[in-house]
Amino acid sequence: MDLEPTWQLFIKQLTLDECIYKAYWKKITGIPFLYIQINHDTPHSTLESLIKKCSDIAIKGKRLHSETVFVRQDDMLFVYRHRFYVPQEKMFCCGNLCVDCTRLKG
Repeated sequence: MDLEPTWQLFIKQLTLDECIYKAYWKKITGIPFLYIQINHDTPHSTLESLIKKCSDIAIKGKRLHSETVFVRQDDMLFVYRHRFYVPQEKMFCCGNLCVDCTRLKG
């Protein structure tokens, strides 16, 4: 699954907020890092809730989940390890009568 459009929408949604000056992402050794530079003193919890809200907008209607982990802060620059991923679910019946069996879904 190509995640580039999801990332573009996510970054666009982040930069629409007035407290964010600049936002971009880079992959370093295969791990996506999110860099956010804020305009003024914004509480860490507010920034994380904004990331969650924008991430939810970017993955709406797709079978994706997101995970965000704070890495470091340097003055007004925040760095997060942020990733979009497809959840691991059972794709077939193994015959063990599992509670989450694919036969029992819709």
